[in-house]
Amino acid sequence: MTPSPSVGPGNPTTLPPHTPLPLYYKNEAEHQAFLRRIFDSTAADYDRIESVLAFGTGPSYRRAALSQAGLAPGAQVLDVGIGTGLVAREALRIIGPTGRLVGVDPSVGMMEQVDLPGVELVQGVAEALPRPDASCDFVSMGYAMRHISDVAAAFGEFHRVLRPGGRLVVLEITKPNGRIATALLKAYMRAVVPLIARVVGRRSNTSELWRYYWDTIEACIPPERVLEALRAAGFTEVRRAASLGVFSEYMARKPENTIEAG
Repeated sequence: MTPSPSVGPGNPTTLPPHTPLPLYYKNEAEHQAFLRRIFDSTAADYDRIESVLAFGTGPSYRRAALSQAGLAPGAQVLDVGIGTGLVAREALRIIGPTGRLVGVDPSVGMMEQVDLPGVELVQGVAEALPRPDASCDFVSMGYAMRHISDVAAAFGEFHRVLRPGGRLVVLEITKPNGRIATALLKAYMRAVVPLIARVVGRRSNTSELWRYYWDTIEACIPPERVLEALRAAGFTEVRRAASLGVFSEYMARKPENTIEAG
């Protein structure tokens, strides 16, 4: 998700989430075009394959991560990279009828798969969120950080749209420590998962999406760099929890005494 043509690799202040992947694109313009094509064209398969790969544990894991990050009933939530709504669905169960959720994603194809009554969907990118300053209590981003162009700009936007005291969670898959664990996960993601996608999926290029997933995981910036970027954006209480050495939950809070610009 979240291709952003406004952020280029030549800007020294940008923080790309991973090193370039020339197997898929040669420059930033091609990168953005690749992301739009692959997510729009495979959206109809996404939930079905994700359910198979996670053995049905995805909903409970996401709900627990959201609760651990401080999401509470009645909260106003901004789900960045809402995709097909997998994180948003669990957030709605926590915030209940008094809460509100807005989803942002650049992929129209992915958002067409969202079937969540009451959710407002807005097309946009993480680096330039189409939302007012201090307009939400909680920001979530599920497995989309690897698909944005500038992590630093996105975290700056998360800080801008959160109210003082607001909290965030960024869920990501992290390359495990150790060569054996990495080799096993790579074999699973690079060979087994595309095979499952080819069998279960209905779109011819769905297996390509899941191969690309591993390549972005392998090339992704380390957890320490993500934590540094959150602190640099102005967040406090920055921390990471990890499950099975692979599933990372980055959590942070916007300070109560933040003075809003303008």
